[in-house]
Amino acid sequence: MSDIDVPEGWVVWNEDPDGRLIFAYRPDVFDSDDFPAECLPTLYLTRGRRDARRPGASPAPDADWHVTLYLEPDIDHGGDRYESRDAAVAGALDLADSFARGEMDYRDLYQVPREPYFERLDELTGRET
Repeated sequence: MSDIDVPEGWVVWNEDPDGRLIFAYRPDVFDSDDFPAECLPTLYLTRGRRDARRPGASPAPDADWHVTLYLEPDIDHGGDRYESRDAAVAGALDLADSFARGEMDYRDLYQVPREPYFERLDELTGRET
């Protein structure tokens, strides 16, 4: 599929010819038995902001690249902007690595605390609270 070397726990979920990438974290665990499937952490690398485009619309050729980590469909880290795809891939891999090592404080992204879920996610990522 892809020759991108993703951090431990992450897989390349999809790679489009236009350069878009989707990474997924531990899809073997977020299977609705151990963890809710809708909570599968995903990293999207897109040209142009993912939420700013109409379906089917192509981004401008000079549009920046964006990396967004989603923890749930409506919970994301706000996104990071890059001028090139290579820089965006490097940024996505750094963010994925930080998440997998338990270095990211994902609790700050939630408006409504989900403590039992956070405790289980802490165990999965090795995050110390």
